Amino acid sequence: MTVRVRLFAVLRQRAGRESVEIEVDEGATVADALDVLAREPGLAGVLERMPIRMAVNRDYAAPETELSANDELALVPPVSGGAAIHVHVGPGPISLDEVARRVVDPSGGAIVTFQGLPRDVPRLDYEAYTEMAEERIAAILSDCVERHGLIKAAAEHRVGPVPAEEASVLVAVSAPHRAEAFAGAREAIDRIKAEAPIWKLEAEAGV
Repeated sequence: MTVRVRLFAVLRQRAGRESVEIEVDEGATVADALDVLAREPGLAGVLERMPIRMAVNRDYAAPETELSANDELALVPPVSGGAAIHVHVGPGPISLDEVARRVVDPSGGAIVTFQGLPRDVPRLDYEAYTEMAEERIAAILSDCVERHGLIKAAAEHRVGPVPAEEASVLVAVSAPHRAEAFAGAREAIDRIKAEAPIWKLEAEAGV
């Protein structure tokens, strides 16, 4: 029997199309359909690495859900928002351990973190258009989640004075494998530095 499978976000990008039609046996389950899909060009290996939710005829379904002819099966990657994304821009110290804990997930085999500190100065002062900065960083992290197949992503940036020995910006991401985690973390911090409306002013020694 024929089942139509709708693809979204990174799955659609990998497959190069919005939907595929697959043939499965009568009485096949969602898990059986996933086994067939794993052989589709562009999807091989992706379905095993990414925590995906399934929906049958617009209702979330379990792997053991039985399919009928002409059902619509949808594969839903992690949603870019909600618990998958954490952003904070504000004063006060930020903790690498706390930010890293926000991206821990049972399906994540790799966590990559980045912390930026003032360099060659006793202190840096940061100013931000806070509301816009948080929205922009959230959008950047959402892009990275989709582009690199990340599970969760978090970023925090300080404003106000930051001593040389303390972090001014932290980024943490989790992914099934290290290659995606490294790539996602690098894109995230590069774009935050380039796109977020946050400015720094070096403080003079002794100030």
